[in-house]
Amino acid sequence: MRRWNGWGDDAVEGVLPAHAAAFLAKRVGPGQLLADATFAQVMAQVPRSRLPAHPLISTEADDRVRHARGQSLPDWLAMHSGEFGVFPDGVAYPQTAQHIRDLMAWASQHDVILIPYGGGTSVVGHINPPAGDRPVLTVSLERMGRLLEIDEDSLVAAFGPGANGPQVESQLRARGFTLGHFPQSWELSTLGGWVASRSSGQQSLRYGRIEQLFAGGKLETFSGTLEIPTFPASAAGPDLRELVLGSEGRFGILSEVSMRISRLPEQERFYMVFLPDWKRALRAIRTLVQARVPLSLLRLSNAVETQTQLALADHPRQIAVLERYLAWRGAGEGKCMLAFGVTGNRVQNAASLRQVRRLLRRFGGVSTGTVLGRRWAEHRFRFPYLRHGLWARGYLVDTLETATDWCHVDTLLHRIEASLSEGLREEGERVHVFTHLSHVYGEGSSIYTTFVFRPADSYAGTLARWRKLKRVASQTIVANHSTISHQHGVGRDHAPYLPVEKGVRGMAALRALSTHFDPDQRLVPGVLIER
Repeated sequence: MRRWNGWGDDAVEGVLPAHAAAFLAKRVGPGQLLADATFAQVMAQVPRSRLPAHPLISTEADDRVRHARGQSLPDWLAMHSGEFGVFPDGVAYPQTAQHIRDLMAWASQHDVILIPYGGGTSVVGHINPPAGDRPVLTVSLERMGRLLEIDEDSLVAAFGPGANGPQVESQLRARGFTLGHFPQSWELSTLGGWVASRSSGQQSLRYGRIEQLFAGGKLETFSGTLEIPTFPASAAGPDLRELVLGSEGRFGILSEVSMRISRLPEQERFYMVFLPDWKRALRAIRTLVQARVPLSLLRLSNAVETQTQLALADHPRQIAVLERYLAWRGAGEGKCMLAFGVTGNRVQNAASLRQVRRLLRRFGGVSTGTVLGRRWAEHRFRFPYLRHGLWARGYLVDTLETATDWCHVDTLLHRIEASLSEGLREEGERVHVFTHLSHVYGEGSSIYTTFVFRPADSYAGTLARWRKLKRVASQTIVANHSTISHQHGVGRDHAPYLPVEKGVRGMAALRALSTHFDPDQRLVPGVLIER
């Protein structure tokens, strides 16, 4: 069963081994535990619903608790402390586009706020109900997850917006196809959420980000249905898909999503290579992507992330042997781990592999073959569960991400890490910070940073620590030629920083679109565009 106060299936544990806890204790200090609220305690806080009865709406306390928060660190603290603040007044479960239209008409009639809800995986505050006089209805799309039709000649498939990653892939693979979109939240996140937040999957080098995969669909708005037909390309004015991509629910609710799909590859393999130092590793990955070598994955960990991943691995004795081998080959202290994937037919993959190996040898790369690559692939959707293991040991973990041009990558990465490392120094606290480049492009790269720190002695103090760290890192990002979000979206947490990126006229255009599609501002007010 899905956890009510954390990530994923409650039968899956993200246990942190004792040697990993000892590694963190040396870097940030001994863990500190905070008391967890029980589900019964939270249920007792749910107030009476302000909504009139409707056949599609549940006002049960259980539903309202489970749809009240996402997966950001503030959400985590709210769920574990039991201090949710605001609950939705009800949860609707539409099954058709007409149901969505009926709910929107009903919301206008009864002056109700609507929050579209896909998989509940937002890490920037998309789905949290706002406080106010107007009742709040969360619209869960989980019952709209079917494959509606598939054009096998054009390689276009239409889905309901609530299909999560496993549902998308299982329905396509039964017909010999794949979408190929694998964000880390793949287990729970949905097609509609991927489109609305401009998601990026781990194998975007081959399949493209969601904006390359999104072909068209239907958006239900308060001014009517916006239908976007699928074309391979068009010069007929501005692309209306851009009104949906990244709109984060402010303009309407997706009722159908058409996606560009691929035939299943004949072969797929993942490899790990260690490079002697960061400077050579950075040049290597830039050279690879700019040479357009046909790969499906390129991911580079800096030295601290490499050290951390090896220290947290399950088999310390085997890792010790690996470390000795790498040092003997010239990849000792300061080494950086690079993962890459080849996906396609055997001839294509063999050619790609030859090019990669030849190029990486120039930069001192030491290959470990597919052993570590297979292990990465097997566990690549397990990282969110690690938060539970860290919490049980008295630590908190969060991530943030951005993207910038290659000429800024190195400087920006170090500035972000420095801002986080120094962020709690006034409190005498240390922060363990590490980074990888998770998505690379010819002109630049994403930067994905993880930071681990200790809770304060209260939930309020812990939230204050997170806010301080989030603020200094976000300020560093927007002041240094980079986007406030590469793949997590804007939500409420990033909304204060969006005007720096979009400018006065850009923000005015977004407000005008929001007013056009949602004149009474009923759809997730405060998300994307601050009130």
